[in-house]
Amino acid sequence: MTTSKRPNFLVIVADDLGFSDISCFGGEIRTPNLDKLSKSGIRFTDFHAAAACSPSRAMIMTGTDHHIAGLGNLIEWTNISGQNDPNGGMSTAPQRGMPGYEGYLNERVVTLPEILRDAGYLTMMAGKWHLGLTPERSPKARGFERSFAHLPACSNHYGYEPQLEAPNKIPEFMTMSFIALHSEDGEYVKKLPDGWYSSNGYGDKMLQYLKERKENGDERPFFGYFPFTAPHWPLQAPQEYIKHYRGVYDDGPDALRLKRLQRLKDLGMMAHDVEPHPVVADEVKEWKDLTPEERANSCRAMEVFAGMVECIDANVGKVVDYLEKTGELDNTFVCFMSDNGAEGAAYEAYPIVQGSMIQHLKKYYNNSLENLGNGDSFIWYGPRWAQAATAPSRLYKAYTTEGGVRVPFLAKFPTAYDKSEKTNSITHEFSTVMDLAPTVLEMARVSHPAPKYQDREVVSMRGKSMMPFVTGEKSSIHEKDFVEGWETCGRAAVRKGDWKIVFIPKPKGPERWQLYNLAKDPGEIHDLSEQEPERLEKMIKMWDQYVLETGVIPLAPELGKWLAATEEQMPENAWIEYEYWKDGAREDPEKFFRNPPRFQRSVKAI
Repeated sequence: MTTSKRPNFLVIVADDLGFSDISCFGGEIRTPNLDKLSKSGIRFTDFHAAAACSPSRAMIMTGTDHHIAGLGNLIEWTNISGQNDPNGGMSTAPQRGMPGYEGYLNERVVTLPEILRDAGYLTMMAGKWHLGLTPERSPKARGFERSFAHLPACSNHYGYEPQLEAPNKIPEFMTMSFIALHSEDGEYVKKLPDGWYSSNGYGDKMLQYLKERKENGDERPFFGYFPFTAPHWPLQAPQEYIKHYRGVYDDGPDALRLKRLQRLKDLGMMAHDVEPHPVVADEVKEWKDLTPEERANSCRAMEVFAGMVECIDANVGKVVDYLEKTGELDNTFVCFMSDNGAEGAAYEAYPIVQGSMIQHLKKYYNNSLENLGNGDSFIWYGPRWAQAATAPSRLYKAYTTEGGVRVPFLAKFPTAYDKSEKTNSITHEFSTVMDLAPTVLEMARVSHPAPKYQDREVVSMRGKSMMPFVTGEKSSIHEKDFVEGWETCGRAAVRKGDWKIVFIPKPKGPERWQLYNLAKDPGEIHDLSEQEPERLEKMIKMWDQYVLETGVIPLAPELGKWLAATEEQMPENAWIEYEYWKDGAREDPEKFFRNPPRFQRSVKAI
């Protein structure tokens, strides 16, 4: 189906949002603007991202697997072993220097904004990039004509930085998680606007770019990328939103989990007989064992999180309202998703966090109950609240179980593609974040340039366009026996149709392949590997093929050929191109650029 006018695109991404956090996906958090979009579109219950943020964002930008695109792992996790392991024992050394683990979008891929820009679109973004820290890796360098970009993984949402007393230094774990480093149109931002709060700032910028487009009489269609840093920790939000949730969570995470599961069933998003996976949170106390003070602080953390989500919704609303007011909403594809499952790490249990970081927080931050959510507080909410949001699925962010990779996704299509039966509908069809780029390109009537782009070889997209499904030409997005793989930090999975194998290292898993039938067991509870050894063996071969196709570097012998590394070849804490947290780096950034060694060994067959 075609129309004479090409559509606009607005792609909205939340950071670490859980499956049932927003209202139209079963949550109690106030999200009226997202609810309104869902009533004009489709909600997807079987939509999948990667298990962590920058890998998912790489797939949004390229339509291919993140191991191919340069984000095989978060650069922060590759850089320092133990950043994503509470035991401090998982070594990421084999990944350092390998193709696909550069920590930025590499030259093997062409990005969606590059393709659309070349095809006559105005491309713009406001929000989290996390796909490169230097100017040559910036959004401007990868196709965005206008951009206001948060460059690292996370930061203080208010831009607050404590004034350290000599000889105190930032603890290692916090170096890349508190400085709100931004660039605008490829140039580092020296100072954030007064009164900065991340979600409001990105909403204001996106609105500014849209208004300038109209004022300048720019009649090009636009591609707008609107990725938030919220609700990623540190949990911080304007008090006006936090106050909406006083007392809402006083019954604790287990009660919230039950309420949300029931609402998901009532909405028709989950089967009424679904069996939820038991909560896995041995590293923290159960709710009944907390003191009144601990409960109060835990509830307030969840209240702050809810406030962050509501603030995201408010900023989505002001941008969408502008499009509606200017008559462009009907011709705009709008989608909203999370980049991975809810963040469930209990960082207080991490060796890399214990000691210096905890003492640093006590000295320089005010984590008193009444101050939580403000810029000088620094908290997270832990695995029990996270699993209230990922239920009925198993575990959460960073794990390749459904709790880590199944995320909320809703999409409103331009009026020209509307099908009455798809409006305000729910689909249980499997889809992935890689499907977004081919969907956008088909609507824009633009072809992907593979195998060549600007005189270099580039890979094709691995995703599938949703448009045949949306227009009713096909009954599904992927073929019935599709095969899809996942890997993050030594956690792995392969899915074929309704069947899935999962490898989760200890202590959260048995450190062997497990087999599940998701049609009957979406919670990944009943391991069928012993009952179906032939199926398991066939699916392990599919994993081997996924490794060969995408360049995964396994971190456990059970996942394939072990790749040994020496300290000389793979130095720890040397994998960041720009050490922006060091004194003077933001004033004179060129002095702090470095070129980590690239060993570019080829991946051998298993």
